[in-house]
Amino acid sequence: MNDLMTPDTQIALMTASQADIGKAVQKTKGTNDIKNLEKIEEAAQEFEAVFLSEMLKPMFEGTMEPDPMFGGGKGEEIFKGMMLQEYGKMLADKGGVGIAEHVKAELIRIQETAQK
Repeated sequence: MNDLMTPDTQIALMTASQADIGKAVQKTKGTNDIKNLEKIEEAAQEFEAVFLSEMLKPMFEGTMEPDPMFGGGKGEEIFKGMMLQEYGKMLADKGGVGIAEHVKAELIRIQETAQK
C-alpha cells in the first residue's frame, strides 16, 4: 500500500476483497465443475492452521520456561510443539485470519484454468 492511503481505507479495501472472494467461492459451490471441493477446503484449512502455528511459536518462546525442579527435556519440547499445532488448528477452525478463504479461492482458480 502507498503512503496516501489511511489505515481505514486499507481496512475497507481488505474487507471488500474478502467479500469478493467469499462470493466467488459461493458461486463455485453451486457448480459441479470443481472437483474435490471438500479436499480443497480441507487443504486450505490445514494450510491456515500450519501458518497460525508457526506464527504462534515466537510468541511462546520466552513465556513457557520449564520448571527447574521437574520440567525440561525433549519430552517437554515435543509436547510444546504439539500444543502449538493444536492452538493453530483451533484458531483455524474458529475462522482464523482469513487465509483459508484466499487459499481456497486460489486453488479453485488454478483448477478452473487447468480445465480450460
